[in-house]
Amino acid sequence: MKKIRKGDRVRVIAGNDRGKIGRVLAIYPERGRAIVENVHMITKHQRATQTLRQPGIVKREGTINLSNLLTICPECDEPTRVGFMEVDGKKLRRCKQCGENFE
Repeated sequence: MKKIRKGDRVRVIAGNDRGKIGRVLAIYPERGRAIVENVHMITKHQRATQTLRQPGIVKREGTINLSNLLTICPECDEPTRVGFMEVDGKKLRRCKQCGENFE
């Protein structure tokens, strides 16, 4: 079970975007990276295709290392480390600060 999942609110703790908060849009566990909403914006020069894509320069989110992210607890609304707790045979994520379980 991973500590950060798609849809989690996270805070960036290192790099140029330090302090920014956003939702996780995608996780790449084999590379140890994630895409976070409005964080690490990159410019991509995009070529036109026969279908819907228009040519031009597009800004989009780049990947960021998972070690630079902290999950924000939905209960106490603070950035926290994530622990695990087993309840009724299910492994739940747990906030290290307030002790509440979440999903």
